[in-house]
Amino acid sequence: MKSSQHETTEWSDSVTLTVSDNKPRPVLTVSPSWLSPGASVTLNCEVEHPSAGWSFYWYKAVPDLSEKSYSYELLPDGSGTANNSYIIHGQTHTAGYVCRAGRGDPEYHTDHSQPKFVWSADVHSAASLTVSPDRVQHFTSDSVSLTCEGNFTEWRVIKFSEDGRLSDCRRMTGSTCDINTSKSDTGVYWCESGSGEFSSAVNITVQNDGNGPILVSPVHPVTEGASVSLSCSLRTQKILSNVFFYHNDKLIQNDPRGELKISAVSKSDEGFYKCQYSGRESAQSWMSVKGEQDQNSVSFCK
Repeated sequence: MKSSQHETTEWSDSVTLTVSDNKPRPVLTVSPSWLSPGASVTLNCEVEHPSAGWSFYWYKAVPDLSEKSYSYELLPDGSGTANNSYIIHGQTHTAGYVCRAGRGDPEYHTDHSQPKFVWSADVHSAASLTVSPDRVQHFTSDSVSLTCEGNFTEWRVIKFSEDGRLSDCRRMTGSTCDINTSKSDTGVYWCESGSGEFSSAVNITVQNDGNGPILVSPVHPVTEGASVSLSCSLRTQKILSNVFFYHNDKLIQNDPRGELKISAVSKSDEGFYKCQYSGRESAQSWMSVKGEQDQNSVSFCK
């Protein structure tokens, strides 16, 4: 309004102001999900309806077995960054991360994000996970044991399922998780100790086709120069003949013995493998190859 001339403008467009009782929760993404030697890990923190002025805080998730949750430790130089991404160099073992955001003066903070994880398949001395039977793929209703190993008294086994949910092992006895497998048990598994250590991670795939074969392949990375045998198995017949084996979807062998034997593994043998028997294919699993001096490795993934 111009008071001297008593003239007014047109009305502005309306604005809707919404006040929520709940703090926003940012979404954290981690790339890559599986560690490879020398790779950096990039964290990205996204706030719903992003706008200018946010600062970002970056944390390591530390297992808290007493609360069945995680505590958070601020990462180096991870307080109030202007950039919504954070790069970690030299990460060698499985780890969890969390972020949150803040803005204003005094600063208003969002809730913490859900924890996200980067996994290493390489077994290290502090904590490790073994699987019995020692293979990636399993039939439904198989009995599978996952055992945590290391100098710790308390353990939990965590599963990251195909739909992105985290859950604890339902049947934990001491350091061993026992599973009677169903399709919902497909996922990534790892151990967490009461002292905050993470083990290597493994992938478990449960075959959904009751009449189809599974590929029998090792859970952990294979060292260059070592020998390895892959085979194809049915629920009702463990030893098969006339089996087709594929490496990265390329037929590499039709073996009347039903076994693919590699006498000296090299890096070129790394990749996805599957088998075919009597017209039915197994799921494919990744076989990772690590150098003798590697401290970490790519995982098995479905």
